[in-house]
Amino acid sequence: MLYFALMFSDKLIPQDIINELQKATEAQLPLLKPAAETWQPTDLLPDFAGKNWKDEVAEFQKEAAQIPDEALACLVGNMITEEALPSYQTWLNRHMEFRDESGTDTSPWAKWTRAWSAEENRHGDVLNRYLYLTGRVNMHSIEITIHNLIRNGFNLGSGNHVYKSIVYASFQERATRVSHRNMGLLAHKFGDKKLGRISALIAGDEARHEQAYQNLFKVCLECDPSGAMEAMADMLLSKIVMPARLMDDGTGRDIFGDYSIVAQKLGIYTTRDYAELLLFLVETWKLDKLKNLSALASAAQEKICKTAEKYLRKSDSLMEAIQSVQIQPFSWLTRPAQ
Repeated sequence: MLYFALMFSDKLIPQDIINELQKATEAQLPLLKPAAETWQPTDLLPDFAGKNWKDEVAEFQKEAAQIPDEALACLVGNMITEEALPSYQTWLNRHMEFRDESGTDTSPWAKWTRAWSAEENRHGDVLNRYLYLTGRVNMHSIEITIHNLIRNGFNLGSGNHVYKSIVYASFQERATRVSHRNMGLLAHKFGDKKLGRISALIAGDEARHEQAYQNLFKVCLECDPSGAMEAMADMLLSKIVMPARLMDDGTGRDIFGDYSIVAQKLGIYTTRDYAELLLFLVETWKLDKLKNLSALASAAQEKICKTAEKYLRKSDSLMEAIQSVQIQPFSWLTRPAQ
């Protein structure tokens, strides 16, 4: 059996498992849509080349004016997270032979990461333009935050280990889907149908992406159940590192922490969502049914299956406590001095 130098603790990933993952990735490629067959940001926003663009912008701003400030701040945080895409594509290509070596490789994983990035790129684009057109945000502050986040980077804590990265992507794509879905529901509640549609389309993309990563981790569990279970425990038993944790608006405040509190208060992404997501993954991968695991993996299996219940028990009390937290105004919404 051939091995390549992909190390995680003292464990090497066999080449035959990498081969299986490449074959599984090939099977996921149909989940990604050709550019001509999917939505683009300009399909969802006022057309400035049209004769009625002024009326379109006026109607757009009329609907957007109904979104409360806190919800708008949460949308800004979601957009900034999407705009840090360069960090995420870099992370997907850390994995030795399981990566796009030249930037134009034809391996399944190389094709996947490029096409996935192309789809994800639209999310930041459309939300950025939406926010700009509302006339309600301080785009300069937002742009500083995006700039700083990309400069600060992103470390999800997976090292160079394929299993860890795939399980993280499975979790994060679903979490992002939940966040955009809930934002869309909130937008409809306040009468902004355009934002509701944008959010629903983004959530639809994330649903396809999460399906692919979940399918890939099933292969990890089938090929190496003990190794995959240990990797999952290492990623999920401590609080997941969120992609935008290092965002910085230049004011010195914990802007990510404040954004997270607002997201909880509005029901955009909550501790209950986190717990339900863990439960979903346990059920999807049938983790409680895995047999013949190593002692370490068996202990991880038991703890993983209990962790979601622990967060569910805490979720209501945490939500109650968060409701009383007061957040200072976001620089993203404060108009610059004239």
